[in-house]
Amino acid sequence: MSKAIGMIEFTSIARGIYAADQMVKTADVEIVTASSVCPGKYIAIVQGDVAAVQDSVGVGESVAEEFLVDSIVIPNVSPEVFPAITGTTMPDRIQALGIIEFFSLATMVIAADAILKAAELQPLELRLGTGLGGKSFFTFTGDVAAVQTGIEAGKAIAGQKGMLVNAEVIPSVSNRLVESLF
Repeated sequence: MSKAIGMIEFTSIARGIYAADQMVKTADVEIVTASSVCPGKYIAIVQGDVAAVQDSVGVGESVAEEFLVDSIVIPNVSPEVFPAITGTTMPDRIQALGIIEFFSLATMVIAADAILKAAELQPLELRLGTGLGGKSFFTFTGDVAAVQTGIEAGKAIAGQKGMLVNAEVIPSVSNRLVESLF
């Protein structure tokens, strides 16, 4: 069965924690991550079947009230998005490297899903706000053509939302740099 992912971003850490509790009590969802992020915000990301995630996010939005920044639900999300968020990816080798950076955390999750569905790519890291002043980035690897296709898919999402900071493709990344990425 395919999974959905849902995310809510809050301006209040206290309200975010409270809402995350209500989200998991409302529907049969699992927490992917629920934590404070820069600059002083909170995110709650859940996974489960589509209806459960929609219900959970709906409750989170209601509870958030004036503290709601953004929310998303992605049905049939690429399963590779989850380990990228939790930092548990380790590809066999790094080929070309794609890096895309956004001002929005929610838009970055949407873009990461689109990137991974666009070509044969392996995710490296999907960092959402932590230590980034509220920005987010996604790194991924594959052959050069696949990475370029992924970047274009990410830029297309950014074009719809206007949240792109920058995107780069490194065709042959230095092993010394790769070591610093993990």
